[in-house]
Amino acid sequence: MKYMLLIYNEEKAWGAFSEAQRQGFMGEFMKFTQQIQSAGQWLSSSQLQPTSAATSVRVRDGKRLVTDGPFAETREQLGGYYLIEAKNLDEAIAIAARIPSVSAGTVEVRPLVERPAQECSRRGAPCVQRAWQVWC
Repeated sequence: MKYMLLIYNEEKAWGAFSEAQRQGFMGEFMKFTQQIQSAGQWLSSSQLQPTSAATSVRVRDGKRLVTDGPFAETREQLGGYYLIEAKNLDEAIAIAARIPSVSAGTVEVRPLVERPAQECSRRGAPCVQRAWQVWC
Protein backbone atom coordinates (compact mmCIF):
# COMPACT_ATOMS: atom_id res chain seq x y z
CA MET A 1 0.00 0.00 0.00
CA LYS A 2 1.18 3.52 -0.73
CA TYR A 3 1.41 6.19 1.95
CA MET A 4 2.23 9.89 1.85
CA LEU A 5 4.36 11.04 4.75
CA LEU A 6 3.78 14.79 5.10
CA ILE A 7 6.53 16.51 7.06
CA TYR A 8 5.57 19.56 9.14
CA ASN A 9 8.05 21.76 10.99
CA GLU A 10 8.38 25.34 12.15
CA GLU A 11 10.11 27.26 9.36
CA LYS A 12 11.37 29.87 11.83
CA ALA A 13 13.26 27.19 13.76
CA TRP A 14 15.08 26.13 10.57
CA GLY A 15 16.21 29.73 10.06
CA ALA A 16 17.70 29.80 13.55
CA PHE A 17 20.06 26.86 12.82
CA SER A 18 23.66 27.51 11.86
CA GLU A 19 24.78 26.46 8.37
CA ALA A 20 26.68 23.54 9.91
CA GLN A 21 23.54 22.39 11.74
CA ARG A 22 21.50 22.62 8.52
CA GLN A 23 24.07 20.62 6.60
CA GLY A 24 24.13 17.96 9.32
CA PHE A 25 20.36 17.74 9.27
CA MET A 26 20.29 17.41 5.47
CA GLY A 27 22.89 14.65 5.74
CA GLU A 28 20.56 12.77 8.09
CA PHE A 29 17.73 13.12 5.56
CA MET A 30 19.95 11.82 2.75
CA LYS A 31 20.96 8.82 4.86
CA PHE A 32 17.31 8.10 5.71
CA THR A 33 16.32 8.38 2.04
CA GLN A 34 19.09 5.96 1.02
CA GLN A 35 17.92 3.49 3.66
CA ILE A 36 14.31 3.41 2.46
CA GLN A 37 15.46 3.30 -1.17
CA SER A 38 17.60 0.26 -0.39
CA ALA A 39 14.63 -1.38 1.35
CA GLY A 40 12.45 -0.82 -1.74
CA GLN A 41 10.04 1.44 0.18
CA TRP A 42 10.87 4.80 -1.43
CA LEU A 43 8.74 5.99 -4.34
CA SER A 44 9.31 9.76 -4.31
CA SER A 45 10.28 12.61 -2.00
CA SER A 46 10.97 16.31 -2.07
CA GLN A 47 11.65 19.28 0.14
CA LEU A 48 9.33 22.24 -0.46
CA GLN A 49 10.28 25.88 -0.79
CA PRO A 50 9.34 27.97 2.29
CA THR A 51 5.80 29.29 2.63
CA SER A 52 7.04 32.72 1.57
CA ALA A 53 7.28 31.24 -1.95
CA ALA A 54 3.74 29.80 -1.83
CA THR A 55 0.76 31.04 -3.80
CA SER A 56 -2.79 30.11 -2.84
CA VAL A 57 -5.57 29.90 -5.43
CA ARG A 58 -9.31 29.94 -4.75
CA VAL A 59 -12.27 30.19 -7.10
CA ARG A 60 -15.47 31.65 -5.65
CA ASP A 61 -18.53 32.46 -7.71
CA GLY A 62 -16.49 31.88 -10.85
CA LYS A 63 -13.83 34.41 -9.84
CA ARG A 64 -10.24 33.40 -9.27
CA LEU A 65 -8.54 34.79 -6.17
CA VAL A 66 -4.76 34.43 -6.03
CA THR A 67 -2.89 35.37 -2.86
CA ASP A 68 0.75 35.19 -1.89
CA GLY A 69 1.60 32.83 0.92
CA PRO A 70 0.09 29.70 2.37
CA PHE A 71 -3.62 28.96 2.64
CA ALA A 72 -3.61 29.07 6.45
CA GLU A 73 -1.35 30.49 9.11
CA THR A 74 -0.26 27.63 11.35
CA ARG A 75 2.46 26.95 13.89
CA GLU A 76 3.98 24.21 11.71
CA GLN A 77 4.29 24.37 7.95
CA LEU A 78 4.41 21.62 5.34
CA GLY A 79 8.09 21.39 4.43
CA GLY A 80 8.30 18.21 2.39
CA TYR A 81 7.04 14.71 1.82
CA TYR A 82 7.93 11.11 1.20
CA LEU A 83 5.77 8.81 -0.91
CA ILE A 84 6.45 5.27 0.28
CA GLU A 85 5.34 1.69 -0.17
CA ALA A 86 4.53 -0.11 3.08
CA LYS A 87 2.82 -3.40 3.96
CA ASN A 88 0.36 -1.68 6.28
CA LEU A 89 -0.22 1.37 8.46
CA ASP A 90 2.01 0.04 11.24
CA GLU A 91 4.97 -0.24 8.87
CA ALA A 92 4.26 3.24 7.46
CA ILE A 93 4.20 4.67 11.00
CA ALA A 94 7.49 2.94 11.79
CA ILE A 95 9.07 4.51 8.69
CA ALA A 96 7.63 7.94 9.57
CA ALA A 97 9.09 7.67 13.08
CA ARG A 98 12.58 7.43 11.51
CA ILE A 99 12.32 10.73 9.61
CA PRO A 100 15.05 12.94 11.10
CA SER A 101 12.84 15.96 11.84
CA VAL A 102 10.05 14.02 13.57
CA SER A 103 11.56 14.81 16.98
CA ALA A 104 11.00 18.54 16.40
CA GLY A 105 7.86 18.50 14.24
CA THR A 106 5.06 16.28 13.03
CA VAL A 107 4.82 13.67 10.29
CA GLU A 108 1.30 13.00 9.04
CA VAL A 109 0.83 9.51 7.58
CA ARG A 110 -1.92 9.28 4.94
CA PRO A 111 -2.79 6.32 2.74
CA LEU A 112 -3.27 7.03 -0.95
CA VAL A 113 -6.47 6.14 -2.75
CA GLU A 114 -5.40 3.69 -5.42
CA ARG A 115 -7.63 3.00 -8.39
CA PRO A 116 -6.86 0.35 -10.97
CA ALA A 117 -6.89 1.43 -14.61
CA GLN A 118 -10.02 -0.67 -15.27
CA GLU A 119 -12.03 1.45 -12.80
CA CYS A 120 -11.13 4.61 -14.71
CA SER A 121 -12.05 3.01 -18.03
CA ARG A 122 -15.50 2.04 -16.75
CA ARG A 123 -16.16 5.68 -15.91
CA GLY A 124 -15.13 6.66 -19.44
CA ALA A 125 -12.21 8.72 -18.18
CA PRO A 126 -8.89 8.60 -20.02
CA CYS A 127 -6.22 6.99 -17.85
CA VAL A 128 -2.53 7.59 -17.53
CA GLN A 129 -0.78 4.73 -15.77
CA ARG A 130 2.77 4.59 -14.49
CA ALA A 131 4.52 2.06 -12.33
CA TRP A 132 2.89 3.28 -9.10
CA GLN A 133 0.11 5.64 -10.06
CA VAL A 134 -3.00 6.02 -12.21
CA TRP A 135 -4.63 9.33 -13.10
CA CYS A 136 -8.17 9.57 -14.43
